[in-house]
Amino acid sequence: MSVRILPGTADDLESVMEVMSAAFPARYGEAWTRSQCAGILPMTGVRLVLAQEGKSGLGFSLYRTVAGDAELLLLAVDPKAQRKGIGRKLLDHFIDDAQKNGAERIHLEVRDGNAATKLYEGAGFTQVNRRRNYYRGTGGAQFDALTFVWTMRD
Repeated sequence: MSVRILPGTADDLESVMEVMSAAFPARYGEAWTRSQCAGILPMTGVRLVLAQEGKSGLGFSLYRTVAGDAELLLLAVDPKAQRKGIGRKLLDHFIDDAQKNGAERIHLEVRDGNAATKLYEGAGFTQVNRRRNYYRGTGGAQFDALTFVWTMRD
């Protein structure tokens, strides 16, 4: 698979929303709305990155780097393209870009039970906190968020 990692813009939000809808089941309350994504894009230090094969959107990451702090806001890969290294490419791009832009701290939050925790741990992230009942899913279900911090590899 020849996946390209490219910068994205507000013009790419349709593709982003398609991937997000497929990757984040509504029952967990993790997905952002289109207006949330559009609203954060113009902010300082925010970047949208796309994973594409040809013209097909396979995944994306949304993150910000400000004042020495980098936060991965969203990372999603279409379920049909998962387990092919795309998520890791997007994550590695985020880490590299954060370091190039002076990040001293790199962190993210993810729903407890999300299979992506294995991806983050494999990339050198360590869980440092738990936010109880952070995500609100359908039917009033609540899920904890896990906070991870990236630690420099030797």
